[in-house]
Amino acid sequence: MVLARFARHAKRPHGFCTKMVAVTFLGLIFIFVWSAFSSSSTSVTSQRSSFGDISEPVSVYDKGRNSGTQPKKNEPGKSEVPRGDKKVESDTGDKDDKKGNGSIPDNNIDVRNNDGKDALNPKREEIDPKEAEVLARNATHRPDGLETEEPQKEEEGDEQEEDKEAVNGDTEESIDSNASGEEETKEKMEDEDAGSKVPGNKKKKMGPLFDSRAKYTWKLCNVRSKQNYIPCLDIESTTGKLQSYRHRERSCPRTPPMCLVPLPHDGYVSPVRWPESKSKIQYRNVAHPKLAAFIKTKNWIIQSEEYLNFPQNQSEFSGGVLNYIEAIEEMVPDIEWGKNIRTVLDIGCTDSSFVAALLDKEVLILSLGLRNDQADLAQVALERGFPAVVSPFGTRRLPFPSGVFDAIHCGRCNIPWHSNGGKLLLEMNRILRPAGYFILSTEHDNIEEEEAMSTLMASICWNILAHKTDEMNEVAVKIYQKPESNDIYELRRKKNPPICKEDENPDAAWYVPIKTCVHTIPAAIEQRGAEWPEEWPKRLENFPDWLNYRDKVISDAEHWKAIVNKSYLNGLGIDWSNVRNVMDMKSIYGGFAAALAQQKVWVMNVVPVHAPDTLPIVYERGLMGIYHDWCEAFGTYPRSYDLLHADHLFSRLKKRCKQPVGIVVEMDRILRPGGWTIIRDKVQILEHLEVILRSLHWEIRMTYAQDKEGIMCAQKTMWRP
Repeated sequence: MVLARFARHAKRPHGFCTKMVAVTFLGLIFIFVWSAFSSSSTSVTSQRSSFGDISEPVSVYDKGRNSGTQPKKNEPGKSEVPRGDKKVESDTGDKDDKKGNGSIPDNNIDVRNNDGKDALNPKREEIDPKEAEVLARNATHRPDGLETEEPQKEEEGDEQEEDKEAVNGDTEESIDSNASGEEETKEKMEDEDAGSKVPGNKKKKMGPLFDSRAKYTWKLCNVRSKQNYIPCLDIESTTGKLQSYRHRERSCPRTPPMCLVPLPHDGYVSPVRWPESKSKIQYRNVAHPKLAAFIKTKNWIIQSEEYLNFPQNQSEFSGGVLNYIEAIEEMVPDIEWGKNIRTVLDIGCTDSSFVAALLDKEVLILSLGLRNDQADLAQVALERGFPAVVSPFGTRRLPFPSGVFDAIHCGRCNIPWHSNGGKLLLEMNRILRPAGYFILSTEHDNIEEEEAMSTLMASICWNILAHKTDEMNEVAVKIYQKPESNDIYELRRKKNPPICKEDENPDAAWYVPIKTCVHTIPAAIEQRGAEWPEEWPKRLENFPDWLNYRDKVISDAEHWKAIVNKSYLNGLGIDWSNVRNVMDMKSIYGGFAAALAQQKVWVMNVVPVHAPDTLPIVYERGLMGIYHDWCEAFGTYPRSYDLLHADHLFSRLKKRCKQPVGIVVEMDRILRPGGWTIIRDKVQILEHLEVILRSLHWEIRMTYAQDKEGIMCAQKTMWRP
């Protein structure tokens, strides 16, 4: 009404004054509104100075080591996870559903710490001196849990007190064979799922790793593969008739399984101890209908009462495996088993006689159980105490770095290496060390296949060193060698397959498709792979010239040697005579495995995909390992390992995994009943873990805390819901 009246006055004489008054009035209103808005904005900025109420951005760690096709993790927010007949509700709350979840640009990634510390020299939160007098002489078991000091205060200090993990980029930010010095290994180290800085250079305060309000109840997994369930490999569909119960490629369920894998139908018994397990195992622990049918067709495996026996004089090779191994060394004398050749990948699991025979020669062989291994022979190998993993092998790279295996063996091989443009052989070329050996034995020579293989081998410049038909073993054995320099690639008349582009990271392996190209051979002495490692066992502690941070590796080795000797072997109550298969769930340089080198065990060194890429160093030392994302299931059968070791694994994960409790469920799946776990972490995290482990009826054998760090030793029982 006021504005209308002013408008009528403006049309009359002397309306100019009225217009001026109206303009002045509107101007005052604008100034008042602007001042109020400015004051409100200032207030909002002040309230959010900590950015504690802003949604956590997508972590740069989700990019991981590579730019592959890793499945996206579900959005954070309120989720309900079925556990038994109840549902456990996460503590993220409804408000998280309303928050944004944007990604952080790459230019927010700094390659250094604020204090300039090296990313590859993480601070070790060790409990010392002298491992706290062997963990206070093993008398500090606390039934009511670990002691804490102001949990909330400790939580707020996590950002500064935790040692940091480096972001492992695709090329120059990763610790790869092309590292040109420590400058390339210094990266911005943020807590894992804090990822990078949020706008305004403010860090997001991280909440607890586990839901403190959760009540855990459990049920058995109702799955087709029953006691042999491998979540990311087994198809669990309720519709349609499936010809195979395995995926053709690794494919994990959207939500980690929150159920427990049942024990074998006839029950589970303690495994036969090493080294007796080389020749016999408990049949009921690995019983499977297809395995029973398989046994009837072979003479190198005999079922007698409750055992499966493996006679030494019988093997898949009719003339005996020892004759087969000696024939290979005679064909190529440079193959000195256990000295020149230490790390070997055995494609496919047969009777494992090849693995068993070479173990006596100090050769470390990892058997790769393929998807179509329906007889579950990889499980038999693990039960016998031999290293093995299960992985599809079709279109994606295997979870290993480039150029790490001294030799690759495929015995009585029926893999069509020449099909699909030779993709599978190109993957072998990637992971085989320069000048490494590819040993191939086949039962029958097909002229067409022979010509196709010859053409393929010539295209990637592999030299055939020996070709012999072993009449005793009734197999044809061929030994190829990968080039040790790039000169031969220039002599090819046809540049097919082409040389890989310079920006193609050969070490990127997690969910990365196989590339149809050939990676160049390292030429400079400061590059990994330019020289063959020293003979075993010297290579375990003598480090090559390309390793610019050898002091850190030496320090790590001394650190773990002291801990293993002072407390692990004698201070935790573990019966090491029952321990054969060991996993280090968050390995860095393989120091824990090296400290156990004199024990009768083998260690699978797992380098998480979000951590610095130190796995090539593990192999350079003559040890073995694999890449893995602990938000997913590991590629192995249930009840595979005797001991799991987790050094600050959970505190590094933060909220990277949608359901961190799923990691504990996975540990329960892969650990044998009676098996042990050693967990070192923040006291606050160990408190939550103890609650979860007790709900699984694990026995907490020892807990110890000093300041804000702690260690827990627990043993899995036979309990199933």
